[in-house]
Amino acid sequence: MTPLADASRFCDDEAYPRPQLRRAHWQSLDGPWRFAFDNEKRYAHPRDIDQWPLQIAVPFPIESKRSGIGDRGFHKACWYQRDFDVESDGESRVILHFGAVDYFAKVWVNGQHVATHEGGHTPFHVEITEALNASGPQIVTVYVEDDPQELNKPRGKQDWQLEPHSIWYPRTTGIWQTVWLEKVSRTYLQKIRWTPHVEGFALTLEARVIGDVVDGLSLEVQVGHQGRLLADDRYMVIGGEVDRRIILSDPGIDDFRNEMLWSPDRPTLLDATIRLKRGDVVLDEVRSYTALRSVGVLRDRFMLNGRPYHLKLVLDQGYWPDTLLAAPDDAALRYDVELAKAMGFNGVRKHQKIESPRYLYWADRLGMLVWEEMPSCYRFTRTAIKRLVREWSEAIERDYSHPCIITWVPFNESWGVPELTTVGAHQHAVAALYSLTKTLDPTRPVIGNDGWESSATDIIGIHDYDANVDHIRQRYGPEVTTEQLFDRRRPGGRILTLDGFPHRGQPIVLTEFGGIAFDTRRLAPDAPAQGDTHVWGYSVAGEADEFARRFHELIEAVTYTALFSGYCYTQFADTFQEANGLLTEDRVPKIPLEQIRRAVQMSRTHIQGAA
Repeated sequence: MTPLADASRFCDDEAYPRPQLRRAHWQSLDGPWRFAFDNEKRYAHPRDIDQWPLQIAVPFPIESKRSGIGDRGFHKACWYQRDFDVESDGESRVILHFGAVDYFAKVWVNGQHVATHEGGHTPFHVEITEALNASGPQIVTVYVEDDPQELNKPRGKQDWQLEPHSIWYPRTTGIWQTVWLEKVSRTYLQKIRWTPHVEGFALTLEARVIGDVVDGLSLEVQVGHQGRLLADDRYMVIGGEVDRRIILSDPGIDDFRNEMLWSPDRPTLLDATIRLKRGDVVLDEVRSYTALRSVGVLRDRFMLNGRPYHLKLVLDQGYWPDTLLAAPDDAALRYDVELAKAMGFNGVRKHQKIESPRYLYWADRLGMLVWEEMPSCYRFTRTAIKRLVREWSEAIERDYSHPCIITWVPFNESWGVPELTTVGAHQHAVAALYSLTKTLDPTRPVIGNDGWESSATDIIGIHDYDANVDHIRQRYGPEVTTEQLFDRRRPGGRILTLDGFPHRGQPIVLTEFGGIAFDTRRLAPDAPAQGDTHVWGYSVAGEADEFARRFHELIEAVTYTALFSGYCYTQFADTFQEANGLLTEDRVPKIPLEQIRRAVQMSRTHIQGAA
């Protein structure tokens, strides 16, 4: 059993589940849990279960090999249970956290119901102090309900058929992100939120204090970088909240200011220590980090820190062969960021997945832009939209402070709003999610519906998997005006903008292209005969040389196209039957990384000069 950690857990290289609000004392509940299926929904309470026939490794979904279950059949409900120890000193609160449970969860501690949560991709927590036994082991029980064939809930790439097909993958049921405990004081910091202001060399800190009502509270905030103190402020806590702008120490030297800005080339993070105090007594202390970084659009260009920035993204499904949506460990998340950077990309589009905060931490620290996209529903109903709004709001709340996130994408390819061109309610849904996102976060661009049929949007994303490079050049080349593009071009047979929403000069990004399937598995000595392995891709390359040549030609074509403010290549790694990754599903490069990097890092100036 993992003991409560000491102050060394403040260190950034520890796998703290919530990296921007870290405390000294926390305890992981990952590992073996008792487990039982309940497909007939016979049980209503933990006391109803008389036996636990299985054991599961949390936080891996039941469909994964690493869970120890490895059952990819249809299961509507299941139960988890484990014992744990925690000291109850009477002066602290104990908070139980779940990173993500797909889809509906109920939680009991020592037989007492303590929490209910709906939504498969966002975290929830509950104070369990009053439910703890005075001594001896504690018991936590979790009930999970996840109808595998229900399409009016956010489910992303999880297949509703028994076997994965086309671009859909194995389902994820149950706990799939870390479960953990932390001990806090009776009055404590529940949340913090950072907003950078590059122009004023400043930060806004929002903090919420909850727990016992105590007079005379203050918040002490220290912000620094590599031993240099940039701010040391103290604010009164009024009504349980603090919302203050922190002006950083600025010597007025341009080189210093530029070094302090976060970007993929220079991912400068600012460390922060925040103490909740009553007089001189420290009630709570947390460590955090933030960055000075601005993103936006100016006319037809994406802007990073006030300057045009060409986006070179790769689409990342975020699956692993043995653990599915859950990462094998923290090192695997870091390695994925490192691989994307090694291939020359400056960002990733996390496709149909709200990724672990630990991935975002490594993207923050190592320098990788992230487009965050809401997993889609596949039916349009009032229930689906209400669920989407709730879970998307929770995702924005969780990830707002990460500097790596530069764009929010609530809809993809009209999934969940299939009649977008003709039905007003579908159009209103996209407009509403766009406006809601801009309301919750006015600091980042929002793509209302990525791929085609754009309406309310800050960036127009185009998906075009034409394998003919000449067609790509003709469709988006210098002789094509934007009027011709939006009036006459139909990549994928879809209009690019809805009637009433003409192109208003927004940046245009080719947000999906490529998709060349090259199945390296058939080249292995023990591979099955050709045709025995189902492989899916938008086009197919038979050999490594052909794959490399076609990849290079596509990257060259879209890099050369001045119309685009960037691109997103499909895709990072093979994902089950989809063999169109630059890497295998085990993250082995199909062609040398340096070869990929040279193609991705070619500049427009270089190409035009060569031409």
